[in-house]
Amino acid sequence: MAQELIISISGVRGIVGENFTAAMAAEYGCAFGSFLKDQTSGNRKLKVCIGRDSRPSGLMLEAAVSAGLCSVGVDVVTLGIVPTPTVGVMLRELECDGGVVITASHNPVPYNGVKLLLGNGIAPPPNMALSIKQSFLDKKFSSVGSVDCGFTAANDQAIDIHIEKVLTIVQPDTITKQTYRVVLDSVNGAGGAAGIKLLKLLGCDVVAVNEDPTGLFAHEPEPTETNLTSLCDIVKNERAVLGFAQDPDADRLAIVDEDGRYIGEEYTLALAARQVMSQRQGKAAANLSTSRMIDDIAQSVGAEVIRTPVGEANVAGAMIENQCVIGGEGNGGVIDLRVGPIRDSLVAMALVLQLMADTGKTIGELVADMPSYAMLKEKFSADAAQAEAIIQHAQAAFPSAKINISDGCRFDFEDSWVHLRVSNTEPVMRMITEARDQVTAQGYADTVEGIRKKVLE
Repeated sequence: MAQELIISISGVRGIVGENFTAAMAAEYGCAFGSFLKDQTSGNRKLKVCIGRDSRPSGLMLEAAVSAGLCSVGVDVVTLGIVPTPTVGVMLRELECDGGVVITASHNPVPYNGVKLLLGNGIAPPPNMALSIKQSFLDKKFSSVGSVDCGFTAANDQAIDIHIEKVLTIVQPDTITKQTYRVVLDSVNGAGGAAGIKLLKLLGCDVVAVNEDPTGLFAHEPEPTETNLTSLCDIVKNERAVLGFAQDPDADRLAIVDEDGRYIGEEYTLALAARQVMSQRQGKAAANLSTSRMIDDIAQSVGAEVIRTPVGEANVAGAMIENQCVIGGEGNGGVIDLRVGPIRDSLVAMALVLQLMADTGKTIGELVADMPSYAMLKEKFSADAAQAEAIIQHAQAAFPSAKINISDGCRFDFEDSWVHLRVSNTEPVMRMITEARDQVTAQGYADTVEGIRKKVLE
């Protein structure tokens, strides 16, 4: 049985040729263009830029989405293979009304998708996303005649412009003096060219791994410990000071320390936050599933962390509203509004290198300075009614916890927490718990597992 096409707040994602075709991508382009026109007063010509990751199906889907946009009278600027955050940079640079990224993020090669961005660089909020989805499903498009069709042009300056912006948030001279030896694993995705160029401009001796943007991923593309054993070995063999790993669309970054030890994606945001908050006063933002390390860092400088529902757009929106100096998610996604409101592996690399240069410490030493927590992540099948029942039983099981129900339910204790939520991209419920030690974290997980079994009996 074919999987169902996933249409979420940020766009559409599916298996190419099975439940996601060029015709569907064209119609999704029609829906997005029609939505943008409905949101715009006057008769001015609108413009959208499109970037894509390196998947073999990307060029085909880019052409299809472009055709859909042009058919409703929207001009298109194609950026080629670029990181997702680069599209966010360029849509503002080119004063576009929206942006499109052809990507399936960390999903395997058979998948691809269409991610939508508004003119502010953020994914449409739920009400707008629902409007676009309904237009797509109902096939209600504002098509135009031949004379009013949109035009397509190409721009090859995107990566250079993005890198220029990243360099403004650090002090390149102080990093360049260190001549760090760095291994970069780009998993044959979209981030290789940009990542290598940035690191070289920061004076690094770069050992590039899987840098060719073939879209034929050299290993499972999500930058988790299991998938990065080869990177850990290369860092040790090359005697590098650290290793960086991007996901296919280069909005997430994982880090390997000087001993070839995978330190976990949660540390990417923590290290970036430590660097920025040591230099700039202001709040931080992170989603409900992100480690307490960022709270400890903020507390050390008298700052506050704004917690949001899971999702990049939610974090970015809170950052803009609260003028946050740093933000992101515990999956290796760092957001710095000085560059753009999108998770950005280039920003993360630059800030981590700046922190090393400023402190004179290695990644291993910086991690040792961080508060130590144990985190467990699990997922299990549960429909909407079952998920609600699990949350209600958990509320009874944790009566002393401070509760946040903005996204599922998060239970906060003095120095630990549990988050239960339904996934936006899979028909599953996720449980994340974090505590000072493994025993306590496992105790919370066991309680939830007991509840799950009782509900699903």
